[in-house]
Amino acid sequence: MKKVEAIIRKSKFSAVKRALHDVGVNFFSYWDVTGLGNEKEGHVYRGVSYSTSDIQRRYLSIVVNDDFEEVTINAIIESAATGAVGDGKIFVSDIKEVYRIRTGEKGGQTLR
Repeated sequence: MKKVEAIIRKSKFSAVKRALHDVGVNFFSYWDVTGLGNEKEGHVYRGVSYSTSDIQRRYLSIVVNDDFEEVTINAIIESAATGAVGDGKIFVSDIKEVYRIRTGEKGGQTLR
């Protein structure tokens, strides 16, 4: 099993959620996060433009069986990419075991 973590633009969240659903990934967690990066967002306040290094993003955490890793990553990349700096990152790590709390089941079948 793999844990796919993605940091994406908040404006792309709906498209990513739809793309994940289309490929069969129907459960994941997400958070609103703030980070620092190479992108500089500009803001206008009372007609004065300024930039800040704090960047608002959405953080997704998805656990999938090994055979869904590539499908999941491709869905995120295709739906989140704008081609500009700041599109985000995807991190993949191994998951040793998964348990379903309600039944005590363990293993990859708990992800279905």
